[in-house]
Amino acid sequence: MDDLTLEELRLALAPEIARAAAFDGWSSDAVAQAAATLGADADVAAYAFKGGQMDMIAAWISHVDARMTSEFLGGMDSDMAVRERIRRLVLFRLECAAGLEESLRRALAIMAMPQNVSRSLRLGWQSADRMWRLAGDTATDFNHYSKRAILSGVYAATLAVFIDDESEDKAETRAFLDRRIDGIISFEKVKARLVPASGEHFSMARFLGRLRYPAR
Repeated sequence: MDDLTLEELRLALAPEIARAAAFDGWSSDAVAQAAATLGADADVAAYAFKGGQMDMIAAWISHVDARMTSEFLGGMDSDMAVRERIRRLVLFRLECAAGLEESLRRALAIMAMPQNVSRSLRLGWQSADRMWRLAGDTATDFNHYSKRAILSGVYAATLAVFIDDESEDKAETRAFLDRRIDGIISFEKVKARLVPASGEHFSMARFLGRLRYPAR
């Protein structure tokens, strides 16, 4: 643990902090407990999360992002529908939070505080962006932004259902997610019919998107 950078230390401690947060909240006590569990220097761990609760929560989200990327980086079945790809990615993230519902409940309450909303939205956007990329999305125009905005909202709503779902194998959460993903796909189909083809006129959103995904 002594050889880790601060960022690496944050990612290493994040899942242990999340486990401790169910009892100690997202607090310095949770950080200390995580450091003791992993044998990290307590003072260094405290310094790594000197930004407080949102730094701890952000590290946990980054940890889940990293686990998801590692799991799916090799690509997904080319025959798999986009709908199923997104579903699988979201379910993987939920599996990472299984058993940590109380920690997640406390995290969502903190993220909803007015002073934290802006950062929370950025974190949600980043996770949605990671999911769309792993699903094979290469949109460079308005679609790039609309897909991520919609998925981040769907994911947030699904988390809210997940934390109170006591059905077997989280069946209610899965059903809720399926309905919301159906909504995303339906919206994309309608949008494809209503929005002019991307090549018909100049689009600032498309131009900015190409800066993000350079043409090959």
